[in-house]
Amino acid sequence: MEVVTSVLIGIALSATCGFRVFVSLLAVNIGTRAKDADGEPLIELAAGFDWLGSDIALMIFLVAAIFEIGGYYIPWIDNLLDTVASPAAVVAGTLITASFITGMDPWLQWLLGLIAGGGAAGAVQAATVVTRASSTITTGGLGNPIVASVETSGAFLGSALSILAAPFAIGLFVLLLGSCMWIWWRRRKHKLAEVA
Repeated sequence: MEVVTSVLIGIALSATCGFRVFVSLLAVNIGTRAKDADGEPLIELAAGFDWLGSDIALMIFLVAAIFEIGGYYIPWIDNLLDTVASPAAVVAGTLITASFITGMDPWLQWLLGLIAGGGAAGAVQAATVVTRASSTITTGGLGNPIVASVETSGAFLGSALSILAAPFAIGLFVLLLGSCMWIWWRRRKHKLAEVA
């Protein structure tokens, strides 16, 4: 059961990479440092991934998260960041999920990390790209700071829930992704009806 919980935490944290890449990595670092009531770390990483909890990683992730969050509040820079953040989210999601998988051959650990973690991060990132593009087109970019605030809140809330209640976070992720897909499908159907 511990292995399943670890994998769920990894996948849930990977999904939040789709909102903000470095907030999720920062959450991993903080989670390895935080202790529960028994004095044990909230999260434990697989062998070889201890560097994610190091002091240097903490400083790098903290500075990168601040710049990433700030960049999304600058018009047109936010759309440029999406082009860099899309592949970075998949890489970070793969890394995070792989760092939580234990007891497997390394190739299988990375493959599962890519499929589950990279896939979850990529799906959320794709939804945020579509949302930001829609906001840019409909509001000329004036609505993008609101989108950025929602995404940043999602990154922080999702990271906290991932560490504290991974199954709930996974359910929330599926619900959010399903809602976005349903809204997109309804709008597309409505536009096709207008054209016809």
